Amino acid sequence: MKKFGKQSLPEKAPDIDHVAIFGFADAKPGDKVYRDAFLVAKSLAKAGYTVVDGGGPGVMEAASLGAKAGGGKVIGVTFYPENAQHFEGRDKNNPLDEEIKTSNYIERTLTLMKEGQVYIVFNGASGTMSEFGMAWGLARIYFGHHKPIILYGNFWKRIMKVLRENLLVRPEELQVYKIATSPREVLAAIKDFKDELEAGRHREMKMSTEDGFVNS
Repeated sequence: MKKFGKQSLPEKAPDIDHVAIFGFADAKPGDKVYRDAFLVAKSLAKAGYTVVDGGGPGVMEAASLGAKAGGGKVIGVTFYPENAQHFEGRDKNNPLDEEIKTSNYIERTLTLMKEGQVYIVFNGASGTMSEFGMAWGLARIYFGHHKPIILYGNFWKRIMKVLRENLLVRPEELQVYKIATSPREVLAAIKDFKDELEAGRHREMKMSTEDGFVNS
């Protein structure tokens, strides 16, 4: 990751506006993952990015509160379950500037994928892993004009090492994500992704259309 001076932070990447955040819905304000999400979202907002999350509690709440603390905007993608016993739904403590209501969990996930231009994945459980799996799979399918992924936390190095060693991972699947361990590194990673696009390593990334992914 690039090094920056004490007062110097990476500027907002041109043409990237919406950053979607995924993570543990059961996280509490005292948990490290909650604090991390708050600080990352605050830095994103200060840099000029809009934060997108699922409108629920935990990491989603932390991301929204962080974005608001940074003077930014939050888009929440929600659905209100009737028979999903272990789904958290919309959280009233999650401050949203815009709410996009969906009718089921799958539509919610796909809408999150559509609205975000870059994905940040924090620590979480099965729901977070399903979102990461969807994002990773789509990035491979649409490689070259995919939406990049930032995995937040050192633990991801071990996870990705195990996946590389035990799954039939294709070379391009290792090029669609970066690992960051601080808000500064997140901002730098987004800028690096954009620089790679401009250098011709990938085709131009654009805001999503109806299916969430576009050719350049």
